[in-house]
Amino acid sequence: MGRFSILIIDDEEAQLESLKSFLSKRDYTIYTATGGPEGLEIIQSHPVDLVLTDFRMPEWNGFVVLRKVKETNPNIDVVVITAYGSVEDAVEIMKAGAYDYLTKPIDLSELENLIQRVEEKRQLVEENRQLREQLQERFKFDAIVSQSGEMEEVLNHAARVASSKATVLIRGESGTGKELIARAIHHAGPRKDKPFVVINVAALPETLLESELFGHVKGAFTGATADRMGRFEEADGGTLFIDEVGDIPTTVQVKLLRAIQFGSIQRLGGNTNIEVNTRIIGATHRNLEERMKTGDFREDLYYRLNVVSIWIPPLRKRKSDIPALVEHFINKYAEENEKEVEGITKEALDQLMKHDFHGNVRELENMIERAVVFSRSKHLTQSDLPKPIDVVAESEVIDPENLQDGYEEKMQAFERRMIEEALSQTDGNQSAAARMLGMTERHIRSRMERLGMK
Repeated sequence: MGRFSILIIDDEEAQLESLKSFLSKRDYTIYTATGGPEGLEIIQSHPVDLVLTDFRMPEWNGFVVLRKVKETNPNIDVVVITAYGSVEDAVEIMKAGAYDYLTKPIDLSELENLIQRVEEKRQLVEENRQLREQLQERFKFDAIVSQSGEMEEVLNHAARVASSKATVLIRGESGTGKELIARAIHHAGPRKDKPFVVINVAALPETLLESELFGHVKGAFTGATADRMGRFEEADGGTLFIDEVGDIPTTVQVKLLRAIQFGSIQRLGGNTNIEVNTRIIGATHRNLEERMKTGDFREDLYYRLNVVSIWIPPLRKRKSDIPALVEHFINKYAEENEKEVEGITKEALDQLMKHDFHGNVRELENMIERAVVFSRSKHLTQSDLPKPIDVVAESEVIDPENLQDGYEEKMQAFERRMIEEALSQTDGNQSAAARMLGMTERHIRSRMERLGMK
């Protein structure tokens, strides 16, 4: 699993060598740097558990080092060393997120005790994760794996709205777990024994969407050989989760508004009002406010859906959730595939912590599932992770500040990423993906051929 590793950052060579000499006699891996930028490079290329950094340095002071470290990997603990030891410094350092602070001259026994506390804390966090895993099947909200303050706020809002009848709009990037939150709201509320029905708007052609939502009567269109109830009726008494609600065509938005407002629907081709008691939870990654301005989304429907809004932050904004999610997915896919995989090496986890995960939790889950399937040992290693985790070449090409690649290469990489994302969100449905991107199916196929996409 690797030894406990410490990075010492200090611009005074004598202090640096003194600390390195003292700690090297213990069972630690020691890295040293004479400034913040050099220290950050070490963190980006090596797994580090604890950073000991001087406060007063010429390039970056202790606050800057602390911020940069936490942005890179919030799991790394930081201890700031100051020669002044004022109460004001200590308070500000702790407020900024440091684990603790030390004053010069350093008491080596105090330093040793502090490092021991950090090790014990990390062990406790690990035990808490295991306990949380055991509780997952007992409590629906505990089944949502998280430990970040950002997700705790999301779960708090979801729990508070669960017992109400209010319509909920869940917002966030693709892959953040919007459906999981919707299911938790349903199962934590009074409708938990009634149906939870899902419809993904982006995965359905526009011609079928109305029929899927509201049902149809016999003869309503070619192929309608019998009456069929829609998702609203299937969810009667329970919850209808409308995923990618921002992609509903304006022609269908009117009927959805009426269904929410009056609690009744009409099947396609029919003229009979059918009463439904269905709670609506919508989800979207779209900017609905912008779509209202362009006329692509009705303002009255927006306010009907957006009674309670819950925003799920992307995984790159809550990286402290990654270790718990990794452990959960390892356990899940090890059991499914009958593999004796028990965990992940510190080096591999550190590599995951540095990845931005534009596909969010879904991307992380796919990585871990693949790694478990191909792993030959009891712990996932860096070699088990897909290559893009080590060299994010496409991200570098798309980066507008990286001018090493040509204009055409950048534009093609960006277009390829957009099409791949649209296809991912529509389960490979090219016509739905084209509609999402505002182009024709013929156009998207032409672009895919030109870009060499299958």
